[in-house]
Amino acid sequence: MALIVQKFGGTSVGSVERIQNVAQRVKRHRDQGDDVVVVVSAMSGETNRLIGLAKEISDTPSPREMDVLVSTGEQVTIALLCLALQEIGCAARSYTGAQVHILTDSAHSKARIMDIDHARVCADIKAGRVVVVAGFQGVDQHGDITTLGRGGSDTTAVAMAAALDADECQIFTDVDGVYTTDPRVEPQARKLNRITFEEMLEMASLGSKVLQIRAVEFAGKYNVPLRVLSSFEDGGEGTLISLEEDVVEAAKISGIAFNRDEAKLTIRGVPDHPGIAYQILGPIGDANIEVDMIVQNIAHDDTTDFTFTVNRSEYNKALSILEKISADLGAREVVGDDKIIKISLVGVGMRSHAGIASKMFETLSKEGINIQMISTSEIKISVVVDEKYLELGVRSLHDAFDLAEESTA
Repeated sequence: MALIVQKFGGTSVGSVERIQNVAQRVKRHRDQGDDVVVVVSAMSGETNRLIGLAKEISDTPSPREMDVLVSTGEQVTIALLCLALQEIGCAARSYTGAQVHILTDSAHSKARIMDIDHARVCADIKAGRVVVVAGFQGVDQHGDITTLGRGGSDTTAVAMAAALDADECQIFTDVDGVYTTDPRVEPQARKLNRITFEEMLEMASLGSKVLQIRAVEFAGKYNVPLRVLSSFEDGGEGTLISLEEDVVEAAKISGIAFNRDEAKLTIRGVPDHPGIAYQILGPIGDANIEVDMIVQNIAHDDTTDFTFTVNRSEYNKALSILEKISADLGAREVVGDDKIIKISLVGVGMRSHAGIASKMFETLSKEGINIQMISTSEIKISVVVDEKYLELGVRSLHDAFDLAEESTA
């Protein structure tokens, strides 16, 4: 007998029929002898509907009241799923985040989990019930309802699995696992049987939308085995995400991530003296604009060109700030480009395999793709290129590193 935490997102519980299908899936696990805790999101579209209602009343609604409002979406789902389970003879009990007592800080709309009191949940499991928990929500020390922000239900599931010392946390979604890259860009993309927490964290941060970063971070910290499975297909092992030492032979490259939401800014001819990087990036940070890649080039005339990337949605805001900075610093010019993308190779095998970067650069060169910026870490190499080369770049790299093959070790 195993203890399994299963998470179903909004699409998976998007209608009564789909909720009934989830109930059948959960019952099958229960019938096999497993103890099951289920974490669910609001029905697809419900959270946006609730936010829309609030916006009809106020342009700047209270964060506390917004958390009270949007948390009701999950409350509907947990009740409906328990009703569906009971209808097919499976004992079940629902819990809101507050009823479980998922204790969070008081940062409304982006709260962090601090502790979970799982006594009541454990009692229900021992009594043979399926426990259904509302994802995305908790309660702070003042008793106020809080929500966890983007990807909150994934985080709830992983946190519950860690608190209960579950054997596995299964994330059911609209894909059947983690792929070497997006199959919509590269049809030869292959589903991975397993990947490390570290690799998945890089993939998520670099644009892969399968799992949220916070949930992967939480799982890695508490060593909660994660498995990504399809909500709409029975059978299949999905993709297991686990510690690196569980991987017998690490592949050179596990996957290729890409991000379309990139923009590049350059301030040229800045006097080269200590503190110049802070003078440029300080105001950018003060404006709450997140900087990604940074390159600084020193010229022969004691000036420097300073280039960095930001999210494309922040491009105009960052450009305006940089133009003001330019005047103060006596820079030669400011230029920008919001038609770029980032392509990244990810794999823990990079630690023990030389020549990955050179092979990547050679492959892109053969396709006539110019590299504008480069960033590396122990298990990642990222390049910025013109956005028109997205598909060509991803496909050529996927082929060059034989990622369509079952083993790339």
